Amino acid sequence: MPDPIQADFVLDLMPDLRDALREAASLALPSFRAGGHTAARIWSKAGGSPVTEADVAVDTFLKVRLGQIVPAAAWLSEETADDPVRLGHDLVWIVDPIDGTRAFLSGHPDWSIAVALLKAGEPVVGFVHAPALGQDYEAVRGRGATCNGRIIGTAPGRDLATARVTGPKPMFDRLERGVSRAGAEAAFTRVARVPSLALRVARVADGSIDVGLVSSDARDWDLAAADLILREAGGSVCDLRGVATVYNRPDPVHGELVAVGHALRDAVVSAWSRGG
Repeated sequence: MPDPIQADFVLDLMPDLRDALREAASLALPSFRAGGHTAARIWSKAGGSPVTEADVAVDTFLKVRLGQIVPAAAWLSEETADDPVRLGHDLVWIVDPIDGTRAFLSGHPDWSIAVALLKAGEPVVGFVHAPALGQDYEAVRGRGATCNGRIIGTAPGRDLATARVTGPKPMFDRLERGVSRAGAEAAFTRVARVPSLALRVARVADGSIDVGLVSSDARDWDLAAADLILREAGGSVCDLRGVATVYNRPDPVHGELVAVGHALRDAVVSAWSRGG
């Protein structure tokens, strides 16, 4: 089959992928109740995290539909048992059928459907679709990132001391200490927590957040699609040493990370080191 990095092949995929995301959203939206409790059945997975019948329906649909679009691609998803056969595949779909399940079940609009296609461990296509918000983030490697068709980019020229930051409080506090220990007055704008990690990263990509902090234990499916969108918008998801995130490893679990534009990455890494 053609190389998915080749522009013509990727562009040929996009209409079918958009249709698949819209169909997936149509399976979840009837169970979503804005400001109220979901109509979907809920149960607990091993470890206690919730899952709804909407998660499972979207996952099942996308596994079939995306498999038809790129039959050669393996599969890694939050709601499907991991098959190590993916490690021997050049192409892999990485899917979170509903990222932000707790938001979905409580009526908060910040949940999303996240889909990435990897080649050799690197995302080459990424979608973060937020049905309750009517937002569609897309990226193709080397071709930029968009939200609802509008080109997006990270916020330029902001000083870290006055950055808009979101994420877990312990990480926020450490970053704040690091700025203060450099002799600057930390005057962060603390942005309310974004329940969907994919949306948190996408909002760094669209410039509405400067720094998105990510606690340890995030998975590939939380990050891969949004990471490509951020890369194409002028940033990246990296560890706190500035090393870019790698996907489709035997263990798809990550340590503490930061989503940040290139302009602030070095300042964040330095502040993090000082704040420990």
